[in-house]
Amino acid sequence: MQNKEYLRFQVISIMICFFVMGSIEMVGIASNYIKVTLHISDAKASLLPSLVYIWFVVCTIPTGLIMNKIGRKRTVLLSMSVMAIAMFIPMFGTSYELMVFSFILLGISNVCMQSSLYPLMSHIIVGKRLADSLTLGQFVKTLSSFSAPYIAMLGAVHLSHLFDLKWRLVFLFYFALTLIAVLTLTFSGIENVKENQKSSTYLECFRLLKDRFILLSFIGIMCHVGLDISTNTVAPKILMYRLDIVLEKASFGASLYFIARLVGCFLWTILLKRVKRKYFFFVSVGLIAAAMIGLYFAHSKAFIFVCIAMIGLGNANLFPVLFSQAVLSKPDQRNVISVLMIMGQAGGAIFPICMGLAFDKVGLVGPISVLMVSVAYLIFYTLVIRKRVDLDVEMAKS
Repeated sequence: MQNKEYLRFQVISIMICFFVMGSIEMVGIASNYIKVTLHISDAKASLLPSLVYIWFVVCTIPTGLIMNKIGRKRTVLLSMSVMAIAMFIPMFGTSYELMVFSFILLGISNVCMQSSLYPLMSHIIVGKRLADSLTLGQFVKTLSSFSAPYIAMLGAVHLSHLFDLKWRLVFLFYFALTLIAVLTLTFSGIENVKENQKSSTYLECFRLLKDRFILLSFIGIMCHVGLDISTNTVAPKILMYRLDIVLEKASFGASLYFIARLVGCFLWTILLKRVKRKYFFFVSVGLIAAAMIGLYFAHSKAFIFVCIAMIGLGNANLFPVLFSQAVLSKPDQRNVISVLMIMGQAGGAIFPICMGLAFDKVGLVGPISVLMVSVAYLIFYTLVIRKRVDLDVEMAKS
């Protein structure tokens, strides 16, 4: 019984880490507040989320080397310590330079944390329970993501007198939670296991892009993540400009997107037992495409909300299918492919910049058109996997 209680505390400490990991999604709503506060262009504000996601290319492989040297647990603790610093920097002011520094550290720490937390969890939980625990972790991470806009709004509207933080209260909240995560993980009793396997190199990873299907899957993940962070950013803008409401009220658009993603995660676990993955992928992309077309014409609150929710539902589970397709195409190189696909999350660095430039040039239709490019590619990808061997059969064999 005592061992069960001990394991429960270890799992809780890991789940707190997952909640902290979800803080990366706040960069979308934070960039909107920074734009309003500093009166900067949309392109300049959109650079901030890009500074977070570009590190998926730079830091994924070095994190593997760090784990080899200091172990999984210490790597997670190190990443969260850097994240705590990143969260505290905005307490010193709202200058653009401070925000750039904060977002760079936030990106580096989050990539290191994502690359080391999953292996750490696999050390304490094995077998079927690991898959269930990872699903719970993703749920907790998404819960954190949709909480961020509410916390920012709470600080901006109701707690504006609190140390004059206003919307920066969200940074203080995650700073305190990160410290709690560091303390609970430190005293969790989880062993600091060092990696015994050879880390992938950049050359090994990028050499795989010569394979046409792996290249297509890599671009697919870039589009999926780009769509994710871009919708998080643009949803409040659509509500502000179409309905003429203030940012504090429009922030609900970002939360609605993450709520829909949560619902999508639950639906995915049910539907995958009845629907083949390639058809599920097609339906998901179809939902996103229909929603994007709807956003061109949506001017009522209800219509806009429906479109945002449809994007959240459709984009909730594209990553597992894209990831699995790539890995199963070359099972003997799954470790290197996994690292490459994680690098693909750098797509979150490209789309916000393109959307910001498009918004400054042609207005709201610009970023929606940029998002349609990613949707068009995902439609093309569905045609590619439609001709491939059934993924469900391959997964059953592996």
